[in-house]
Amino acid sequence: MEKFLQKYIDVSTVEGTILYSLAVLLICWGVSWILGFILGKFLYYRQNRALRGVTQIKFFKNALRLMLFLLGLFIIILTVPGLREKAAYIFSGAGILAAVIAFAAQAAVANIIAGIFIVIFKPFRVGDYIKLDEERLGIVEDINLRQTVIRTFENKLLIIPNSVISNESVLNHNIRNSKILSFNNFKIGLFADIDKIRGIIQEEARKLPLYFDNRTNYEKENELLSDVEVRVIDVFDTYIHIRAYVWISDPFMEFKMKCDLKEAVQKRFIIEGVEMPIPLRKIIQ
Repeated sequence: MEKFLQKYIDVSTVEGTILYSLAVLLICWGVSWILGFILGKFLYYRQNRALRGVTQIKFFKNALRLMLFLLGLFIIILTVPGLREKAAYIFSGAGILAAVIAFAAQAAVANIIAGIFIVIFKPFRVGDYIKLDEERLGIVEDINLRQTVIRTFENKLLIIPNSVISNESVLNHNIRNSKILSFNNFKIGLFADIDKIRGIIQEEARKLPLYFDNRTNYEKENELLSDVEVRVIDVFDTYIHIRAYVWISDPFMEFKMKCDLKEAVQKRFIIEGVEMPIPLRKIIQ
């Protein structure tokens, strides 16, 4: 490539050197675009079939672009006589400069290595629903050489350096399967009929579109567990705390399911005349 370009461009002049450098970078960019387009088509095909392998392809696509850009710079330095001599002079006596650059590049190298480990060991992949804490959760959109990009449920992009997220505890809802056990808490009055309330919550939970029975055949036949377990968690001075355990098939819809269940149960409580907790207040005269 360099011989072909030097045949038509005089690199002995400043203008020629600039034109030659731009031509090399443009060719490298074009090659990266073509390869990226091919990988993008393959990525789209894989996404239509399954998300397995998408993370590796996206990461490789980003790495390929960086390598081709660095290759272009390397070709320019080696093939332009003036730049080659200056680069050799700089690198031959640049011990302090190299140390400064190495120190400044520590974070970048750490992010690249962490990104490689994420791609290899797959604690999460592109398309997974992950949760770091109550404020940082969403869908993984991209994993590149520097950072992991997460789209939150508010449609905001959360960008976390790979070296940071690799040291975090990550809750991955998709690493094995998508079904989850949702905890739903309710408060009832001290003298409310617990068995009646248990039946109401179970009936309303079974009406949910995403509800499913996760029991084994053995558990069903021997009635070891209910499909929707409702248990008393604690008894306080003014109310009883109960919790319903509901299996749902889509973790992305858990919050909506919780809201729908609470609304449906509250309406049933009003219709059935269920005693609700009344806060007790001391009146100080």
